[in-house]
Amino acid sequence: MFPFAVVTLSNAALLLAAAFLGGPWAWAALLYISLFTAFMDRFVARLTPGMTEGAEFPSGAVFSVGLGLLHIALLLAAIHGLSNTAMSLPERLVTFVAFSLFFGQVSHPNAHELIHRSGRLARRLGRIVYGTMLYGHHASTHVLVHHAHVGTKKDPCTARKGEGFYRYFLRVWRAVFVSGLKAENARRARAVSVPRLHPYLLDLAVGIVSLTAAVWIGGAMGLVALLAMALYAQLQIAMADYVQHYGLFRRIRENGKPEPVGPQHSWNTPHWYSSALMLNAPRHSDHHLNPQRPYPALALDEETMPTLPHSLPVMATIALFPPLYRRVMKRELANLPEDHRAA
Repeated sequence: MFPFAVVTLSNAALLLAAAFLGGPWAWAALLYISLFTAFMDRFVARLTPGMTEGAEFPSGAVFSVGLGLLHIALLLAAIHGLSNTAMSLPERLVTFVAFSLFFGQVSHPNAHELIHRSGRLARRLGRIVYGTMLYGHHASTHVLVHHAHVGTKKDPCTARKGEGFYRYFLRVWRAVFVSGLKAENARRARAVSVPRLHPYLLDLAVGIVSLTAAVWIGGAMGLVALLAMALYAQLQIAMADYVQHYGLFRRIRENGKPEPVGPQHSWNTPHWYSSALMLNAPRHSDHHLNPQRPYPALALDEETMPTLPHSLPVMATIALFPPLYRRVMKRELANLPEDHRAA
């Protein structure tokens, strides 16, 4: 657990300093999660041995819960810092981007880990983390829709070949809410004992509490800060699905059903530092093959699992420029083995 703890908590410490001290700390927090991470991925060899695959790590589960609670503290600190009139406009902008990147690249992978856990409280915490970013329904869509239908037209989160990110986001933003709601309602209709609280009502409650806390801490500026960070985080959550499944579709068999999910249906990145920062989320094929496998144990086989030419954050940056991204991915899709290509 050492690499995960050091990489993520170092970032969190810089963010707290940025929120309460501003100045160079804001720049340090931003540079850490962007240029420094890219540098470590590109030029520094892996410093830690690989984890044992397929094993449960009790400390990993505890750390994930702690990181979920830390997210809430960081969100409140961010609202406080961004609504602080003593900060200059450039400082606020840098602080905003630094916190938003953390919420999208660390809080999101961690919440994703939590909603896949077997314990009810862990799953609830993961949903609450998404709810503070006004995107709690993602927990329903991801588990009930995305994992069941990934690589098919029934999954709104699988990006079509040639689909630009901005068009994708506008399509997915509404589809995620609607598909998750339908899936939850269908599950409740099938259940013998129906829980009293609909998950979407929990999302609404968490959202209202978050917005109220933002106003209480920072007034109108606090409300604007939360809404802006939530939108930025939602863009990154969508970006992760966009990059990790772009152009990969499951073949339809003669019986009309899609082939089973395989390692060829997700893009992966082997870059060690950003993987530690994102709790091994870039090892995405193994996650879809083994959704319950804890994040420290996720495996990456570059011979069977499609890999991207750059780290996940770098690929996300390229995706902001659709013509460039299409050009890069056209080559990557063409380089896939014949049996990995969509029919």
